[in-house]
Amino acid sequence: MKRGGGGGGGGGRGGKAETLVSLSRQRTIQVLVFVSSLYLLLFTYEIPFFFLTTTTTKSSNKLENSPTLLSQRVSLTNLQPERERRTNVVFVSRIFDDDVVLDHSDGPIHETARHARQEGKKLWEELEYGTEQEISTEKIENLAGSCPQSVSLTGSEFEARGKVVELPCGLTLGSHVTVVGKPRKAHVAGSSKGEEWYARGAEKGREVSHFVMELQGLRTVDGEEPPRILHFNPRLKGDWSGKPVIELNTCYRMQWATALRCDGWKSRADEETVDGLVKCEKWMEDDSSDDEQSKTAWWLKRMAGRTKSVTVEWPFPFTVNSLFVLTLSAGFEGYHINVDGRHVASFPYRTGFTLEDATGLTLTGDVDVQSIFVASLPSSHPSFSQQQHLEMSSEWIAPTLPDTNVEMFIGILSAGNHFAERMAARKTWMQHTLIRSSRVVARFFVALHQRKEVNVELKKEAEYFGDIVIVPYMDHYDLVVLKTVAICEYGVHKVSAKQIMKGDDDTFLKLDVILEKARHIPDYISFYFGNMNYHHKPLRHGKWAVTYEEWPEEDYPPYANGPGYILSSDIAEYIVSEFEGHRLRLFKMEDVSMGMWVGQFNSTKLVRYLHSLKFCQFGCVEGYFTAHYQSPRQMLCLWDKLQNQTWPQCCNMR
Repeated sequence: MKRGGGGGGGGGRGGKAETLVSLSRQRTIQVLVFVSSLYLLLFTYEIPFFFLTTTTTKSSNKLENSPTLLSQRVSLTNLQPERERRTNVVFVSRIFDDDVVLDHSDGPIHETARHARQEGKKLWEELEYGTEQEISTEKIENLAGSCPQSVSLTGSEFEARGKVVELPCGLTLGSHVTVVGKPRKAHVAGSSKGEEWYARGAEKGREVSHFVMELQGLRTVDGEEPPRILHFNPRLKGDWSGKPVIELNTCYRMQWATALRCDGWKSRADEETVDGLVKCEKWMEDDSSDDEQSKTAWWLKRMAGRTKSVTVEWPFPFTVNSLFVLTLSAGFEGYHINVDGRHVASFPYRTGFTLEDATGLTLTGDVDVQSIFVASLPSSHPSFSQQQHLEMSSEWIAPTLPDTNVEMFIGILSAGNHFAERMAARKTWMQHTLIRSSRVVARFFVALHQRKEVNVELKKEAEYFGDIVIVPYMDHYDLVVLKTVAICEYGVHKVSAKQIMKGDDDTFLKLDVILEKARHIPDYISFYFGNMNYHHKPLRHGKWAVTYEEWPEEDYPPYANGPGYILSSDIAEYIVSEFEGHRLRLFKMEDVSMGMWVGQFNSTKLVRYLHSLKFCQFGCVEGYFTAHYQSPRQMLCLWDKLQNQTWPQCCNMR
């Protein structure tokens, strides 16, 4: 029994041992499975992380070492890889690669074009092969110089500086200018040199005495006048009204806005004020006649019917050969002008013109300046370098070109250093859903600038945004027509658009309305749509004169104004074909050239000419299709209005 019992006890211990071994093996297997799973998990995820990190680091190092993208290093890191690769390629128009294209004809424009092409080709090769590393961009970054708190000049110092006071950092709220001067006596208009600015206010042969004080902006493009932020023009004698007046205005791209004229009558009580001050104060007419009877009659008329005491009336604030002290100050709502301690006029700030833009003060005309003092100037520079207007954000990058045909292609003429204008277009009408969805494609067409550092920045801009077509010739006003040919070539061969539209970089487009109008035209009809001009004649004298060698005919053909017009694609295709076949006549005025080419096409196939004044040539009208001469800030204003209103309204000048 005991043995049997002992045998039974030993069998129980052996069974327990086997159970323990089995459990140990099971746990070992579980551990191995867990470790294997963990290993596979780490292998699956850790290795790609490593390669991804390594790749990113290498890519980052390559980006940091790239001289082309150096200035955009921070912003580019936010881009998607596909965007990054795409924007590294700059599209260059190759329509002028064939040297014979511009060599087939003689004449002033062809000679200019050949020279510009050679210079442009050399410049672009320098940029393509990396020699832009040798071009220092410090010039651009240091254009500002220092920001003086005040500027003080004597009359002789002012004359020595060309009658210009430089304000490198512009003005700010509270800035003020004090001028001590003496108006000169009247003289016969046209008898003195440099009186072009009299042309709008005085007839030749009339006695005149007036001067102009202006706050001006930076000169951005050769051949363009600087914008007039404020134009202050006292006319002591010689105004068309026959009375002494003060005229205030602004001017952008050589286009004057509506003037504010102060002619001796105080602004109406219901008229808006500027910082609580009236726009025009009252003054009595300076009657130089010795006829005491007429003076007495004048006073009687002024006092007739008045029951209250007569208020003091001041004479016109400026008198020939008498010293004056003029103070111009910058307020919250506008500029204020005081003369000899009393308020004379106030001029509200106008959309598109800001204090920081006023980087120069000029005084010209019939005035002897004794001294100028400018104070309370800004202490820091507002980054006036044009490329600083660029916002390197992926939000503004152009969509990729679609694989299918597009409804409309818009080619925008632009100058190399118009960074601010291009940025304004990108942030406004180029954000329309028609463009973001690639149903409409828009591109800037830019020739090369004579300043190499501008071309370096232009190339960076083109690489980043992907919406610039480089036309490789040295930019020249007379050669704008070549950009128009390049627009036609791109619209026909690159995107195969149904309609081609041409615009300027200071033109604001109401895109949905424009496309709707174009859609109403049947596909089989050839059309030319814009603000049409009929029976216009070339000017033979003056600044914009056209010689008989350039245009021998007495009349221009019907043509649409250049700031905005639309063509059917068959006309654009004809233009490209004629150009490549060395049969296209070139003329320096691109809008007239287009009218000439459309007229030639019309001789073989009927063209429907469509006219609308809503393609505005000068400024903006209510219900516009396009608005021209819009500054970057005006473009932003128009876009804001469109977001809140369906009917296109202008940013009216106050």
